[in-house]
Amino acid sequence: MITEPIYLDHQATTPLDERVLEAMLPFLTGEYGNPSSPHAYGRTAARAVRTARRHVADLVGAKSKLEIVFTSGATEANHLAIAGTALAARPHGGHIVTTAIEHKAVLAACQRLVDHHGYTLTRVGVDRHGRVHPADIAAALTPNTVLVSVMHANNEIGTFQRLAAIAEITTPRGILLHTDAAQSAGCGLLDVDELGVDLASLSAHKLHGPKGIGALYIRGGVRITAQQTGGGQERGLRAGTPNVPAIVGFGAAARLITTDVVPPPPRIRALRDQLQDRLLAAIPGAVVNGHPHRRLPGNLSLTLPGIEAADLLDRLPGIAASTGSACNTGSGDPSHVLTAIGLTRDQARATLRLSLGRTTTENDIEQAVDLVTRAAHTLAPAPADGA
Repeated sequence: MITEPIYLDHQATTPLDERVLEAMLPFLTGEYGNPSSPHAYGRTAARAVRTARRHVADLVGAKSKLEIVFTSGATEANHLAIAGTALAARPHGGHIVTTAIEHKAVLAACQRLVDHHGYTLTRVGVDRHGRVHPADIAAALTPNTVLVSVMHANNEIGTFQRLAAIAEITTPRGILLHTDAAQSAGCGLLDVDELGVDLASLSAHKLHGPKGIGALYIRGGVRITAQQTGGGQERGLRAGTPNVPAIVGFGAAARLITTDVVPPPPRIRALRDQLQDRLLAAIPGAVVNGHPHRRLPGNLSLTLPGIEAADLLDRLPGIAASTGSACNTGSGDPSHVLTAIGLTRDQARATLRLSLGRTTTENDIEQAVDLVTRAAHTLAPAPADGA
């Protein structure tokens, strides 16, 4: 009998919640109207989009649903936030600050401004836990700085950044603060006012919604230049017929979080800690990456010295996990996140990412501990003579 692998890759993507699918289905069949159309079909679709926009706004604590712009995902949201605000602010300066451990979508958007528009870029380093120090951000600012982009929680090691402290530095200077919040929004841990951010990128498939839909929170009054022009959709900032079924799914997924009908972060954290403690006890030399406490509740980045993580996964067909970001799959280079926190190339390649979510069970943990331990012991280097 073939059984499904234990799913421990929630930071790559989350399974679609059945309640989200149920909300989407009418808009994949009978309710097929274009929300820009003036007739009944269009009005029904437009109402559904407005409702979803409100649910996403509630998820992040936005003051108005008009502060939410739907995109194809967090990657597009990152590009719109970074290029859109930087180009709008071009007359006032051309310097951007980010960190060494950002998602590649953020780093690519920043680099594009450097390569094609003459901007300058500063990448600020992080400590061994993956935290950027607000004082280092302050030191990187210049009179020409127009934007700082710092992710809320890292997609590989889970570490949370001190965005509120960074906002206390950027806001008085009139510098915009953007955060890639794709990983943290699904935990219900994102409040844009508490964090003081001006822009936040979101992704539905990280919070049990559908793939191919994301959003950008844009604080009211922030100037931004559209990157995809044509029609007047999404306040003229993102042209194209809205993906109504996906938007409805995003809204439904967001509402499940804000109405507390899904397992809370403490339950996931407890399971993560159980997995972590048992693997550390069973595998000599194993080391946890990321901040000990200030990291995503479901994240476990584990370095297993002397073991190639890719080889370990090959021996674990019963577990769905990864060696790092899904965006790095197929790359022979070690993770830029892991090397930024001080790991050697060999240590980075010996790192496994296990990420839990609301569908993870105690039985999953029991089986995962057994499977990972057995595989690790099989691959572990033999002890030296006399050891």
